[in-house]
Amino acid sequence: MSYEDPIAPNNCSFNDAVPRRAANFPLSSWEDYFLSCNFNNQVEDDMVKKQFQEVKEEVRSMFAAAEKSSERLRLIDSIQRLGLSYHFEDEINEILEHIQNSSKVDDDEEDLYIIALRFRLLRQHRYYVSCEILNKFTNERGDFKESITKDAAGLLSLYEASHLRIRGEKILDEALAFTTTHLETITMDSNSPFSEEAKYALKWPIYKAMPRFMSRHYISLYNNNPSNNNALLTFAKLDYNSLQKLYHKELGEFSRWWKDQKLKEQLPFARERVVEIYVWALGVYYEPKHSLARIILAKVIAFISLLDDMYDVYATLDELQLFTNAIERWDVNCIEKLPNYMKGFYETILEVYKEIEQDICKDDNIPFAFHYAKEAMKRQCRAYLMEAKWFNEGYIPTMEEYMEVATISSSYHLFASVSFLALGNVASKEVFEWAQTFPMLLKATGVIGRLLNDIVSHKFEQERGHVASAVECYMKEYGVSEEEAIAELENQIETAWKDIIEEYTKSSKFPNVILDCVLNVARLSDLFYKEEDGYTFVNGQTKHFITLMLKDPLPI
Repeated sequence: MSYEDPIAPNNCSFNDAVPRRAANFPLSSWEDYFLSCNFNNQVEDDMVKKQFQEVKEEVRSMFAAAEKSSERLRLIDSIQRLGLSYHFEDEINEILEHIQNSSKVDDDEEDLYIIALRFRLLRQHRYYVSCEILNKFTNERGDFKESITKDAAGLLSLYEASHLRIRGEKILDEALAFTTTHLETITMDSNSPFSEEAKYALKWPIYKAMPRFMSRHYISLYNNNPSNNNALLTFAKLDYNSLQKLYHKELGEFSRWWKDQKLKEQLPFARERVVEIYVWALGVYYEPKHSLARIILAKVIAFISLLDDMYDVYATLDELQLFTNAIERWDVNCIEKLPNYMKGFYETILEVYKEIEQDICKDDNIPFAFHYAKEAMKRQCRAYLMEAKWFNEGYIPTMEEYMEVATISSSYHLFASVSFLALGNVASKEVFEWAQTFPMLLKATGVIGRLLNDIVSHKFEQERGHVASAVECYMKEYGVSEEEAIAELENQIETAWKDIIEEYTKSSKFPNVILDCVLNVARLSDLFYKEEDGYTFVNGQTKHFITLMLKDPLPI
């Protein structure tokens, strides 16, 4: 594509009378909530810190106390689901490596619950485990035995394990279908102690769930379990509330930055989603050591959100060509050619990237990484411009044409570049070179994000005027109904998840945090676009998620 300057008026401004679309986006109900509230209590913090360290050491001692592999697997599962694994990474890795390399099997490791749990935990930690270990639960025809339907805990464990399947693993495909059917039956039995857990699992399987959201739910579930470990539960609650206070502080800082930049005043047509944007950054990495990285990523996600609305809703094609050309040149002198409402926004993008370069780019590999982060922003705007051209021309692309552009415009390649950059020296030059090859992990994440978004938002977007989504493209190309198109796109989403899992388990040369950044973005798509466009319509499920994760502390 070529990006020559279109002819602009001499005064470098545009006629305000130009007809423009308006999306009438709903307002977020949070406004300045996290900016104005004071969440700190130093006296309470000092008391909690002492209790925190005491109970943490008590939990650490549980690793040594667990003698059987099955006990250790249960402990690791609880610690991970409670959101505590970042405290015990060495202990968890040592145990799982031992289990992977050991040929010894305890008697109670032969039941369905433990075998499926072992499979899931090892695959989650990038160990190869053959799905053939599940053959013992099938009959001579290869179907799962009806006898295991009486084992609700085993069914749940097998269901969760089946979500870590890759292409060609037929037994896991069948396990998912088999367990889903029987778990749906369990949800209708009000007397079953597994009814609520099954209902939640069917909607939010562990591997696809945003970690912080999963932790909040599991703490509540664990709290109601009569066989829970009190020290583990107390530590989970203390840790959850401690992190929540850190997030409050970061949200206040991010909210102040947003207000100081006056982005709402400059771009009043765009969605104001300060808290929701922060949730995206939090979803990529939640650990306290990544505090600066979250703030950096949140600022860039804010740019993505504003750019999306500017290209999709408000700007004319001539204006967008000017803006894209300015981004390509990455030169503050380009401001003079932009319409007035774009000038401050463009300058803010350049300033924030310069700050990132100054704050982080002190390590040897970072200048190289920073170059790719800028190139990702340029690529993002090129994709947005192509979609704007399609809309203005009334062109409905083929699925191949659409996905080539839409997997970029879905912003996940930009997410990856910036999230890696914000990690500093953790991300090597090799990581960025890998990312530039558009590996399957990134591609599949883009597919999931784009298709989930399109399925739930295409009707609203078509009503207000928007480039054809994957739904319309598929219907036109293959002459099928909307329902048939959506069913096929959902199949493609499932295939993309298989590709993510395969690439995740095979990319052994990169540290977990790198691959987790990408995996977590796919999880965020599943969170925000499960049943509706939860980023546009934020006062339903999205508000509920935020209330649980960021507003309401857990009672100790």
